[in-house]
Amino acid sequence: MAQPLTIINVPDPLLKTISQEVLRVDDALKKLMDQMAETMYRAPGIGLAAIQVSVPKRLLVIDTSDKEGEQTPQFFINPKVVWSSEETNIYNEGCLSVPEHYAEVERPAEIRLEYLDYNGVPHVSLFDGLDATCLQHEIDHLDGIVFIDYLSKLKRNMIVKKVAKATKDAVVL
Repeated sequence: MAQPLTIINVPDPLLKTISQEVLRVDDALKKLMDQMAETMYRAPGIGLAAIQVSVPKRLLVIDTSDKEGEQTPQFFINPKVVWSSEETNIYNEGCLSVPEHYAEVERPAEIRLEYLDYNGVPHVSLFDGLDATCLQHEIDHLDGIVFIDYLSKLKRNMIVKKVAKATKDAVVL
């Protein structure tokens, strides 16, 4: 079992960082991916971008399967949306870096993605439904965007203050 990593929360400025392209898929990167998957499952969540564990690399993991006890992580290295549908979906999104807060976000219903898999093999795949939403949410992280950035400034600031206070209170305890 891989060692879990620490997830950073808003308002950590690192979450506004634009992540750098991964240049090489090697054992160190695979170890990081394994640690990210373990961190995501323990949180628990369905997606995690490397920047959320303080690593500014264009790398993410998702697992939207709902099979009880069966883990099927999908890894995406240097993911790039090359097409998105005009049709949209609205999901009530949450985020491991914005604990216990949710909001409806509208995104394209389908996307075509170019990426490298866990072993560095290139793919171009079509995603829809929860997979498309989750991937867009995590790719936003790679571009320094958190889902609350889609909300009004008032709502966003209120959520950030609550998360910051809860995080501070948790550290004090």
